Amino acid sequence: MPELKDRLRTDLTTAMKARDELRTATLRMVLAAVTAEEVAGKEARELSDDEVQAVLRREAKKRREAADAFAGAGRAEQADRERAEEAVVAGYLPAQLEDADLAAIVADAVTRTGASGMRDMGKVMGAVQAAVAGRAEGGRVAAEVRRQLG
Repeated sequence: MPELKDRLRTDLTTAMKARDELRTATLRMVLAAVTAEEVAGKEARELSDDEVQAVLRREAKKRREAADAFAGAGRAEQADRERAEEAVVAGYLPAQLEDADLAAIVADAVTRTGASGMRDMGKVMGAVQAAVAGRAEGGRVAAEVRRQLG
């Protein structure tokens, strides 16, 4: 069994014993998403740690977007709950790159690919996404690439 999935299950048991309702509900939701991903498609399979991390990133993004939507609708209590859930999920993800580090990676990719304008954005994005490997959101990466190419 992949280490990350095993850790999620162990932490769920611990949260249940501690009667931590937020953590329990969040970890159940994440494990349900992992299981759904495992049985999706023609054949059931066990996800690797990298695939579990991809599911976690997707779930964190859902929580962030839901928090923004609730905050925009004036439902602060719901927005706070979504942000708290996102914080629990983020605890299982690698730390996000700082803006300066991301800018340096993008600058390096621009020089390596020989990009000269916005028409080369795809080449640069491919190189940067491979370099950051889930340590920066696609939107942040795209914004930095646009800034440096534009």
